[in-house]
Amino acid sequence: MQLDFKEIFTAFMILFAVIDIIGNIPIVIDLRKKVGHIQSEKAAIIAGIIMILFLFLGKNILSLIGIGVNSFAVAGSFILFFIALEMILGITLYKEDENTAMTASVFPLAFPLIAGPGSLTTLLSLRAEFRIENIIVAVIVNVIIIYGVLKTSATIERFIGQNGINIIRKVFGVILLAIAVKLFAHNIKALFI
Repeated sequence: MQLDFKEIFTAFMILFAVIDIIGNIPIVIDLRKKVGHIQSEKAAIIAGIIMILFLFLGKNILSLIGIGVNSFAVAGSFILFFIALEMILGITLYKEDENTAMTASVFPLAFPLIAGPGSLTTLLSLRAEFRIENIIVAVIVNVIIIYGVLKTSATIERFIGQNGINIIRKVFGVILLAIAVKLFAHNIKALFI
C-alpha cells in the first residue's frame, strides 16, 4: 500500500468539486423542510459505500460490456465538463426528479445527489490515473466532510449566505472545468497509443 498525499489531495479536490456538497446546501435545506428530518449519518455512509463499490466493480462491469477505463474516462470528462458548465453558468442541463419519501436520506440525497452519475464517472476516471488506495482515502475524507455539511447545513447557509454559496459553486466549477480538460487530454492520448 502506497499512500501519496498529492494524489489523495487531488482526488479529494476533484470529488469534492463534482459532489459539490456546499453548492447543494439549498437542496439539502429544501429537502429537510419537506421531510422534516434527514439522517446525515445514513446518507453519508450509503453514498460512501456506493462510491467505493463502484470504484471496485465499475471496471469489471465495463470490461464485461467491452469498454476500457480510458474510454470511460474520456466519456466521464465530457460529463465533468457539463457539470462544470452548470456550476459556472448557473444553468441546469440535467435535473433528477426530487420526489421525497420516508427514504429521503437515501434517495435523492445519498443517490443521485451525492453518489450520482458525475461522482461515479469521476471515480473510474480517477482510477485510470491514480492508485486505488489514494482514491479510497479521498472518498472517505469526502464522506466525512459530507456528513459534517449535512449535519450543519442550516448553520452553514446562515453563515455563508446565498451569495457565498454561489461564489464557492462558481470557483469549484472553474476548477472542475480545468480537471475535465486534463482528464480528456490524458486519456485521449492513451486511446491512440
